[in-house]
Amino acid sequence: MVKRLFELAIVIVAAPLWVPLMAVVAALTAIVHGRPVLFIQPRPGLGGRVFDIYKFRTMTDERGPDGVLLPDHLRLTGFGRFLRASSLDELPSILNFLKGDIALVGPRPLMVQYLPLYSPEQARRHDLKPGITGWAQVKGRNLLSWEEKFALDIWYVENRSLWLDIRILALTIAKVFRGEGVAQEGHATMPLFEGTRREP
Repeated sequence: MVKRLFELAIVIVAAPLWVPLMAVVAALTAIVHGRPVLFIQPRPGLGGRVFDIYKFRTMTDERGPDGVLLPDHLRLTGFGRFLRASSLDELPSILNFLKGDIALVGPRPLMVQYLPLYSPEQARRHDLKPGITGWAQVKGRNLLSWEEKFALDIWYVENRSLWLDIRILALTIAKVFRGEGVAQEGHATMPLFEGTRREP
């Protein structure tokens, strides 16, 4: 409850900044990428329960001669890269926060298709609400391997505190301004998670 009230206070106080910024980015997204301006995708939240996450679109719907969507890195526009580097594509996730789907700080909500691929230890990342930002995001973001990300998520689950959340929020602001860790080379973000390889 304390965490929720603390984060809600931050969002309300910052509303004069994020509300007009969201409106401007929505208008520019409509001009560059067309409608709809939002990218909506199911993601697992607390306890693995699925919700729809909201982001600004960063890619076109361009398809190849066979009618199949082109790979992500070919559909990602220059404006989309800017949105990702600045994390402005995440602004609509504030609506998820207000709905109670996610927290400001917590393990990032990943794709539903990853759920059966987690080890029991990795699945503990769903013991908490997911977050718009998290410990793994400020420690390397998409430059980390999946195993490194999950280890950091579990560390956060075991060591979470209000002071740690404040630290993560402060580090997130610094990371956003520097545009660090947005994508691995050759990928729009990073390779798909295919499960943790175990020794035979």
